[in-house]
Amino acid sequence: MSLRVLKPGLQTTVQDLGRPNHQIDGFPTSGVMDQPAAITANLLVGNPASAAVLEFFMAGPTVEFTVSTFIALGGADFKATLNDQPVDPNRCYQVHEGDRLAIGHAASGRIGYLAVTGGLQVAPVLGSRSTTLRLQLGGYSGRPLQAGDDLPIEEHLTLPGYYHRHTKGSAPVSKDTTATISVLKGPQWDWFDPASRESFLDTTYTVSNQSDRMGYRLSGPTLPVPDQSMLSAATVMGAIQIPASGQPIVLMADRQTTGGYPLLAVIASADLPTFTQLAPGQTVQFNLIDQAEAQTRLEEGRRTINQLAQKLRSAAFLPPYGITRVANQRIATLFEEE
Repeated sequence: MSLRVLKPGLQTTVQDLGRPNHQIDGFPTSGVMDQPAAITANLLVGNPASAAVLEFFMAGPTVEFTVSTFIALGGADFKATLNDQPVDPNRCYQVHEGDRLAIGHAASGRIGYLAVTGGLQVAPVLGSRSTTLRLQLGGYSGRPLQAGDDLPIEEHLTLPGYYHRHTKGSAPVSKDTTATISVLKGPQWDWFDPASRESFLDTTYTVSNQSDRMGYRLSGPTLPVPDQSMLSAATVMGAIQIPASGQPIVLMADRQTTGGYPLLAVIASADLPTFTQLAPGQTVQFNLIDQAEAQTRLEEGRRTINQLAQKLRSAAFLPPYGITRVANQRIATLFEEE
């Protein structure tokens, strides 16, 4: 029983919520880049938030199912079809043996997710199924997927509240719009002079083509780098480093565990999903907020996820209950064809 890869797409990997407890051992956290998008897709197919999903960049894979189960797409707006019929994001679909899902290019945004009921059953490494590409660790042989790969999945014939399993996802920032991303002061904020800090907040940066799961490089006016030397310090996702070039680097999921460049600012957790979905060439400006506002906005995001989870649990008892059994669905299809 598997999900068979016919076309791999771009940098398609197996990811979950990562392995944060092993940073102390020198292993990157890794995991999904856009956590709310991946968690939402998992909730729609009845999975826990930590279930392993497929993550892909800019162009998605084409896959075939050898077993009946349920799926949902999340993240960026990818054009996708199931057996040549359009598939909407953030909606649960039932698939059967032999069905083909083709995920095309992203119309907006950058990163997409495919969740399957039960999760992708690759072997966990250090407590996670996430792929860390530069270490060739975890996921499917520690690498991006290739045509012919078979990922183990489980058979699922029923799913409570099937017809109610959809939601309105967050739309990625339009390619023609400058994204406004909130930041907090970084540990070395005071190392930079007031003019440099003001320049950082007033500048419109462009996301560079040199952006990947380790970090997004930004292009803009060069920032003066402080003369102070520093010892390596722990890193977090969304931290904005200023290297010797003076061009900011935003650290992402596969970042190194420690770094020696000063951290001018850190992207607020609530805005990380928006930032990760920015494609190369998109522009961004940063807005400074305090910790209290950042915490309030983070709690709002968590409340949205919790409300969706509660809605889906309650939907199991709401009509229409839905046709969830494979045999019944196929009989219904036959009647529709007649």
